[in-house]
Amino acid sequence: MSWGRSWRPYVSVGERRARAFLEMEKLRKKGWKIQPVKIAGRQIARTFWGRSWCEHLEKFSDFENRLPRGQTYVRNGSVCHLEIKPGKIAAKVSGSDLYDVTITIKALAKPHWKRLRESCAGQVASLLELLQGRLSDHVMSFVTDRDKGLFPKPREISMDCSCPDWADMCKHVAAVMYGVGARFDEKPELLFLLRGVDHNELISRATAKSIVAKTRKTGRRTLDEQSITEVFGIEIEAPVNAVTRAAASTSSKVVTRPRKKRDLVAGEPTGASPSRPRGQVADATTVRNASSRTGRRRKRS
Repeated sequence: MSWGRSWRPYVSVGERRARAFLEMEKLRKKGWKIQPVKIAGRQIARTFWGRSWCEHLEKFSDFENRLPRGQTYVRNGSVCHLEIKPGKIAAKVSGSDLYDVTITIKALAKPHWKRLRESCAGQVASLLELLQGRLSDHVMSFVTDRDKGLFPKPREISMDCSCPDWADMCKHVAAVMYGVGARFDEKPELLFLLRGVDHNELISRATAKSIVAKTRKTGRRTLDEQSITEVFGIEIEAPVNAVTRAAASTSSKVVTRPRKKRDLVAGEPTGASPSRPRGQVADATTVRNASSRTGRRRKRS
C-alpha cells in the first residue's frame, strides 16, 4: 500500500451509491443473492440479540474507539451486501470504491458450549422465547457474559478489507460489525450459526426436564397430555367418566316395549295406540259386557 493511494479524491455519497448500485446489479445478474443492510432511523439495532451484539463489541478497548467510524456508513446504506455463514461474515461496502470485507470468527469451543447449555438447562421455555430474547435474567446473564457467553472475543475475530486503510478495523469493517447486529434483529438464529452451535439444543434440554415426570407410586417416567400434544402434535380428547358414557349410550337408543296379547282389545287393530291409560289391562268381564251392550243396540234398531 502506498501513501498516495490512501488520499483519493472525495466522492459524494450519492455518487458512491450510484456506483455501488451498478456493481451490485452486475452481481445480481450473475446469480448472487444480494442481502443489503437497511437501517430505519438512527437506532442501528432494536432487539435483544442485535443490541447485545453491538454492546458486547463496544466493551473491548480494541474496538470501542474504531467502531463508531462505521455507524454513519451502516446508517446511510453503504453495506450493500452482508451474508452470515458458519464462522464467516462476507460483505460488500460502498466507499470510494466497492470494497470486499471478510470477517472470520472461531466456532464456540465444545466445552464452552456444554457449560452454557448446562447453565441454561430448564430455563428456556420455547424456541420462540429464545429467538425473541424473552429470557430470564439468569439466562441473559450467561449468554451475554463478556467472557463466557455466546459472543466472540477480539482474539477470536479476524478481519480483512480490500480498502487501502492499514487498520485492522477500518470504517468498512466497523460498518459490517454494526450491520451484523442489525441482521440479528431480523434473524437472531444467525448468531448460533455464526458460532457453529445448534440453538435447538438449548430448547431440547429445557423441555426434557419439563415433559418427563417421575410418578411417585411406580417410579416410571410418563408424559403428561399437554406435553404429548406439544411434542408429537396429537390432540387428546378429555376423558369421559363411566356415568356420562352410560347416560349418553342410553339416550341414543330407542326403547320399544313389546305389546302383549292381553293388552289388545277385541276389534282394536294391531299397532294402534290404546285409548286407555298406558299399562291398564281389560279383563274378560268387561269385554263380555261391552259385546252384550252392542248386541242390544242392534236389536232395537
